[in-house]
Amino acid sequence: MALSVKSNPYYFTFITSVFITIFSHFVKNLDEILEINCGGGCFINSFNDIIFSLESLLNSFILFIICFLIIQIRIEKSFLRNINKIYKDLDYKQDSIISTSTIVTDMDTIIDDVGDYVKIKKGEIESLKKAEEYRKEFVGNVAHELKTPLFSIQGYISNLLDGAFRDKELLKKYLNKADKSIERLTFIIKDLDLITQIESATLTLKKTSFNIVKLTEEILDDLEINASKKKIKLVFDKDYGSPIKVYADRTRIEQVLTNLISNSINYGSDKGTTEISFDESGAKLLVKVTDNGDGISEENMPRLFERFFRVDVSRSREHGGSGLGLAIVKHIIDAHDENIFVQSTPDIGSEFSFTLQKK
Repeated sequence: MALSVKSNPYYFTFITSVFITIFSHFVKNLDEILEINCGGGCFINSFNDIIFSLESLLNSFILFIICFLIIQIRIEKSFLRNINKIYKDLDYKQDSIISTSTIVTDMDTIIDDVGDYVKIKKGEIESLKKAEEYRKEFVGNVAHELKTPLFSIQGYISNLLDGAFRDKELLKKYLNKADKSIERLTFIIKDLDLITQIESATLTLKKTSFNIVKLTEEILDDLEINASKKKIKLVFDKDYGSPIKVYADRTRIEQVLTNLISNSINYGSDKGTTEISFDESGAKLLVKVTDNGDGISEENMPRLFERFFRVDVSRSREHGGSGLGLAIVKHIIDAHDENIFVQSTPDIGSEFSFTLQKK
C-alpha cells in the first residue's frame, strides 16, 4: 500500500528540523539584522545579504542535518520502538492489514490501522460468541437426547429388580422396551460418531461408479413397509429404463437417500406420495426427493441442517430418530464437494435435492 506524504516515516522529522533550522537561522543572524541602520531598499538588500550569505546558509544546512539525524534517531529509539512492540503484542501477521515494515510516526495512520484491527477482532469475538451459544445448545441437546433413553432403560431395569421379573409378561414387555431404548441410544452414538469423523476429515470416502436408479429402487423396497403404514406411495417421476451412473461413495449416498426418503414418510401426509426424480440436464446429476406433507416454515429453514434440530419435536420423537439425520445428509454431501437444496411450502410439501458427479 502506497504511503501518503503524512504517512512517510520521515515527514515529522523533516518538518520539525526545517522549523528549528529556520528559527535558529534568524536567531543566529539577529544581531547583524538589528545593526542595519538604513531603511527601504537599503534595508532589504542588507537583510538579504545577511540571511542568504553562503556561510550562513551552509551553517543552517549543517544544523538541519544534525537536527534531522538526532530527532529521527530519538524517535526510532523511543516512539517507533514502542509502536513496534504494540504491533508485535497484537500479533500482526505478514498478511495482516498492517505491515510492520510500514510503521509510521503519523498518529492518524496508526489510529486508522488499529481501528481496522479492532473491527476485525470485534467480528472474531462475535463469531466466537455465536459458536459458544451453539456449543451450549448442542451440549444441552446431546444431554437431553441421551438422557431420554437412559432414563427409560433405568426405569425398566429398576422395576424388574423390584420384583417385576417374576411376571413373565412384564419381564418380556420391559425387556423389549429397554431394547428399543438401547437401540435408539446406539443410533444417536453412531450418528454422532459419523458426524465427528466427517468434520475431522478422518472419514475416507470410497468413491466408485454405480447405478443410482438401482440403489434407489433397493431403498424404496426396504422402506415400503414403513410407507404402507401411512398408505404413502413411493414412486419415480417416470420410468428410468436406462442406468444413470454417478461417481460417489455408494454407502454414504445410500445413507443420504434413506434419510431423505424416511423423513418424507415420517412427516408426509397419510395417503400421500413421495416422488424421486433425476435431472440429467446439467453438468451434474440432480437428485430430487419430493413429498406432499406438512412442509417447513420459513423461520425453520435456516436451522434445518443443525444437529438435533427438530421442526416438530413431538412427531420426531414418535419415530425414534436420533435427530441427526439431516445434519448427516448435509455433511455427507459437503464431503463430496456437492450441494444440497431445499424448497418447501407449509401445508403443500417439501423438495430436497442434491447434486452428484456423473460418470
